[in-house]
Amino acid sequence: MTAANKLTLLRLALVPGFMVFMFFDHFWTRVASLIIFIAASLTDWYDGKIARETGTVTVIGTFLDPLVDKMLIAAALVGFVELPELHIRAWMVVLIISREFLITGLRSLAASRGVMMAAEGAGKYKMVSQITAIIIILIILILNAGFEKWPQMAPDSSGGGPLIFLEVLERTPFWLVFWVLILTIVSGYLYIRKYSDLLKREFSMLNMAKAS
Repeated sequence: MTAANKLTLLRLALVPGFMVFMFFDHFWTRVASLIIFIAASLTDWYDGKIARETGTVTVIGTFLDPLVDKMLIAAALVGFVELPELHIRAWMVVLIISREFLITGLRSLAASRGVMMAAEGAGKYKMVSQITAIIIILIILILNAGFEKWPQMAPDSSGGGPLIFLEVLERTPFWLVFWVLILTIVSGYLYIRKYSDLLKREFSMLNMAKAS
């Protein structure tokens, strides 16, 4: 149980608390959900850094780290679908999570054949975009709850500028997740294209086994 693996497990333990606080339509609980998500995201950076600097990269850590990352992202996106104020469509989240399962399966297949799938630039950019989008949406949730708790904070919708601001708050979550979806699909395609030879060999072996 290395320090890096302990941080990974801590991130896993933060996922349920993050979801509970996010679902309460209250200013301070949503502030707490933002703090928990940022803390969990920071542990993702630190556990990898610690593992590399101390030379304590383990098999269980290599398996758990990306899995817990996907659980955290999936928890946030699925939770957003349940909040009508965000207007985020379930089909977008399903496609994003499906891509993650597909690449995880491909990574497991590659590992079973002795091939290590290194993180690609597109995959890292996708991960950063997901975290950034979720943080922005959590801030929008905090603003919405703040307008309800302290109505004097809400922009006066009678003016043109404030009305545009309110519309931006309402529409931004959908387009953020849509952009994340595009990046997720593109990065998934790049992974599959890079390791297409591995998939072809597996299908070829499967067809030979059926023929025999």
